[in-house]
Amino acid sequence: MTAMMATQAGDPAAFARFDLTRVETPAFVVDAAALRRNLAILSDIKARSGARILLALKAFSMWQTAPLTQAALDGTCASGLWEARLARKHYPGHVETFCPAYKAADLPEIAALSDTIVFNTPMQYARFRDLLTRTGEDFDVGLRINPQHSTGDIPKYDPASPGSRLGFPVSQLREEHLSGISGLHMHSLCEQGFEPLLETWERLEPQIAPYLARLDWLNLGGGHHITRADYDRDGLVRLLTAIADKYDLQVWLEPGEAVALDAGILVGQVLDTFRNGDTDIAITDISATCHMPDVIEAPYRPAMLGEATSGQVHRLGGPSCLAGDVIGDYAFAQAPEPGVRFAFLDQAHYSMVKTTTFNGVPLPSIYLWDSGTDKLERVRAFDWTEFERRLG
Repeated sequence: MTAMMATQAGDPAAFARFDLTRVETPAFVVDAAALRRNLAILSDIKARSGARILLALKAFSMWQTAPLTQAALDGTCASGLWEARLARKHYPGHVETFCPAYKAADLPEIAALSDTIVFNTPMQYARFRDLLTRTGEDFDVGLRINPQHSTGDIPKYDPASPGSRLGFPVSQLREEHLSGISGLHMHSLCEQGFEPLLETWERLEPQIAPYLARLDWLNLGGGHHITRADYDRDGLVRLLTAIADKYDLQVWLEPGEAVALDAGILVGQVLDTFRNGDTDIAITDISATCHMPDVIEAPYRPAMLGEATSGQVHRLGGPSCLAGDVIGDYAFAQAPEPGVRFAFLDQAHYSMVKTTTFNGVPLPSIYLWDSGTDKLERVRAFDWTEFERRLG
């Protein structure tokens, strides 16, 4: 979910005007104006296609921005009980919940919180069908299918890779699997443009066409970088409209990154510098493993705000004891001294939701900034008790 960031981190002009000393470090700073820009694009897609769009909380769940996001979107998709609670408490609109496997003890509350529950396999739904009926809650049921057509570059982030645990293989789908099912859910993209969606749909449609007339909706999932400048939005509108008209059903999308793309930075500072052999090293208060784990998992190199095109290159690493807590090599116009501030671009999505307190490394504060008005609000700061309370 982060493979493109180094080449697709968008226009940093707004953040180039932000004074990094206005916040303590480390800190996430999310630009409300950038969110509004992305949401305007998504609203246009909705208006032209008739599709409904949900915010994928797994990517961006800064619930203080819910008044912004939900003014444009139709609801949220949650990944289990806790996200469903967050969705129902803070986000108006439709709540869809999908989990690869549910615990029986969680399902009554999930049913009470959700408008739609999506199961990963028909066998799991069959096992829990009676339990859900007894809750008396009013919701519809979906089934996630795996199109078994891979277009992703990084296998661990590719839901359609061979042997994936996500979604029921479409080659195994039969009429009897759709008893009680209102819609099909497909999610096989990751940070991709329109063409992989079209290619996947052309492979998938013949396999599910016999079932679509009996269904109410089709969810094409997330992974669509709809708000990226080079995304073929007209093509997307044509496809969504064609599917809805041909099969007389409601089409849904559930982007996460597209909502918060290029909308946030992670601000840090240099703590110490030294040289080891031929490598200049800078220790920072931003940790790859604690604050940007996809840097290690993908791996990828996050773009730095205002990085010099030439100059002294330093290897930036975090304050943890993990030897591999390395962010990358970056050029500085002048050799960085302790106290120098810097920021990584495009950190609103996924980084914020993945932070940990491993090694007792502090969590970044969270700020909401509006580049249009220059208003800055500290939404949340964390002290050491966040680390303490999780371990005893």
